[in-house]
Amino acid sequence: MRTRLITREGFNALQKELDYLWREQRPEVTRKVQWAASLGDRSENADYQYNKKLLREIDRRVRYLRRCLSELSIVDYSPQQEGRVFFGAWVAVENEDGKTLRFRIVGYDEIFDRKDYISIDTPMARALLKKQVDDEATVQTPSGPATWFITAIDYDKP
Repeated sequence: MRTRLITREGFNALQKELDYLWREQRPEVTRKVQWAASLGDRSENADYQYNKKLLREIDRRVRYLRRCLSELSIVDYSPQQEGRVFFGAWVAVENEDGKTLRFRIVGYDEIFDRKDYISIDTPMARALLKKQVDDEATVQTPSGPATWFITAIDYDKP
């Protein structure tokens, strides 16, 4: 089961996507479907078939976004979070081999198309929660436990 949390920025991005799909892209594709349907034989009409498929994909995404946005809880930055790793934190970590990573801990719906975001539900994020700079976190990986040291914690402040 996924955690139903999201940052304010993530929520706004999903809302913007929903608005675009519903108010701009869907009406345009609907016009194309109507135009293609008016040409006659739909069984061999590639424009009709392609746009009808696109319309189904848009409708599926719109349904998902509406359901998702109504179920998500927005987590805003709070000054009490400073100095510790919580939801929304940018965290820099380093392992014993000197490998460094920097990422932001966010909700599942925010991680797509971002290489520097990880879900709150990942083993790494769970191991880091409530830790401070210079603390070590042991992350369970398929190849065994891995130790990471927290080198920096920062938050996007409004």
